[in-house]
Amino acid sequence: GDAVGLVGESGSGKSTVARTILNLEDATDGKVRFEGQPVDNLGGEELRSFQRRVQLVVQDPNEAFSPRMTIGEAVAEPLRLHGLSDLDRRLEIVEDLLERVGLSADDTERYPHEFSGGEKQRIAIARALVTNPDLIIADEPTSALDSRVQSDVLALLERIRREFDVAVLLISHDIDVVRLFCDRVAVMYLGEIVERGPVETVLNEPAHPYTRVLLGSIPS
Repeated sequence: GDAVGLVGESGSGKSTVARTILNLEDATDGKVRFEGQPVDNLGGEELRSFQRRVQLVVQDPNEAFSPRMTIGEAVAEPLRLHGLSDLDRRLEIVEDLLERVGLSADDTERYPHEFSGGEKQRIAIARALVTNPDLIIADEPTSALDSRVQSDVLALLERIRREFDVAVLLISHDIDVVRLFCDRVAVMYLGEIVERGPVETVLNEPAHPYTRVLLGSIPS
């Protein structure tokens, strides 16, 4: 149920961390462990379970969906891939999730181009939730949206986190977003975590020079 922020400038390695956690890239150093078990050792049913329990929300919702699939098909796809063959049950789950993220159950037959960027990000969150994960990795989920829509999506993520008791790793270059949303924060510089701790401690009393530079770059 915790929300952890990973902050740093563009190119510092934040998205690489996300892909490495998801086992989409090999770690060049150290280990990624999920509930104590290294993810690069997983295979068979253990790997499928891990893929079901850790989900990703990408930065640009326009790149998250195939234009040839309806929204209902896109959100249901993880269920199909993980073996839920009952079409009626898949539709029931998808309709429920769309309503939970502020859309309509009737939207299942519509296509991605019919939705705004903020609505598509809501759909992406619904798809991330469809396998009932324990961890959502949200990689800059609001940076492609305008400020009003950003607030709406963050409020949705916060509500979803509490309602589903799901942990969130929020990757962002925006310290104010992390300050509002996260319990803890890790600061990344040139591929290394240089500081981490409770949000209030790190952002109010930064110990590392780079953290102080990041905080000093925020417009007043």
